[in-house]
Amino acid sequence: MARLLICYSTGTGTTEVFAKAVAEGAASVDGVNVSLKNANDIIPEDLATIDGVILGSPVHMGSMDWQMKKVIDGPFAMMWIQKGLVGKVGAVFTSGSGIGQVGAGAEGAMIAMLANLAELGMIIVPFPSSAPGYHTNGLHWGPSAITSESKDGRPLGVPDEQQIAARSHGANVARVTAELAGKRLLDP
Repeated sequence: MARLLICYSTGTGTTEVFAKAVAEGAASVDGVNVSLKNANDIIPEDLATIDGVILGSPVHMGSMDWQMKKVIDGPFAMMWIQKGLVGKVGAVFTSGSGIGQVGAGAEGAMIAMLANLAELGMIIVPFPSSAPGYHTNGLHWGPSAITSESKDGRPLGVPDEQQIAARSHGANVARVTAELAGKRLLDP
């Protein structure tokens, strides 16, 4: 059975809601064991036996937030030294609001996370424009929850219709992970 980890960081809980939708989509694929874990709780052993990972981060100042960067510089970097994630599947998603409630910086955050996955030698799975939810919440890099805020700055959450993109991305990445699990496509 393929093992897929969804690793997310969250400040207000919004990214966690989107991560749960990604996990729901991934879990709909037969032959895939899905784990959902906060970046703060990731240890190197969590990464040693996975076949794929989906990273999710809120957007902060046009990039991933510090908690995601910390886990990449910690447990993921240890796997880089061991070449432990070469040839495994990697994908990303984000959430954010920003000026104009348009999720400003989502693409920058996704590219930053994808650059780290590429450095690890992972096989990147993008978010195709044909996927359900793409035209509402998609970028070719991955889905992004566009949250809104109340007048006092409190996040109002992720509407149900936006979670369609998260579920379809999770399912797509899980299918690729299941197909490639256990195959040695690249030499570490």
